[in-house]
Amino acid sequence: MPMPLWWGHVNKRIFNPMSIRRGSYPVLTHVGRTSGRAYRTPLDAFPVPGGYLFILVYGSRSDWVRNVLATGHARLHADGKDIDLTAPRIVGRDEAFPDLPDNAKRAPRLLRITEFLRMDTAGTQPSG
Repeated sequence: MPMPLWWGHVNKRIFNPMSIRRGSYPVLTHVGRTSGRAYRTPLDAFPVPGGYLFILVYGSRSDWVRNVLATGHARLHADGKDIDLTAPRIVGRDEAFPDLPDNAKRAPRLLRITEFLRMDTAGTQPSG
């Protein structure tokens, strides 16, 4: 069961700007599906073969996920590099867990998260 969306709205307006200023998380830049505006969202991004995996703490209905799915791409700033990502798709636990590092599996287990977002690095073929 993902976190409630209302908490995501609080996070988006209060904690995300602080995280971006601190530089403590990778930041995903994506375009609003209706506004066309660029947004920056701090997230845990886990490198996997051919791309990155994101734990959907608020589920697939959160704005950033819907934006990425609608546009089909985003840019991740992680470890001092900008990485273009494409081919976003929702994957389940069975596909996500083998690629997650052990220390990243605890929260999804405790919160019973069943949805993850997988994206490919631009220029690589989708896996699976």
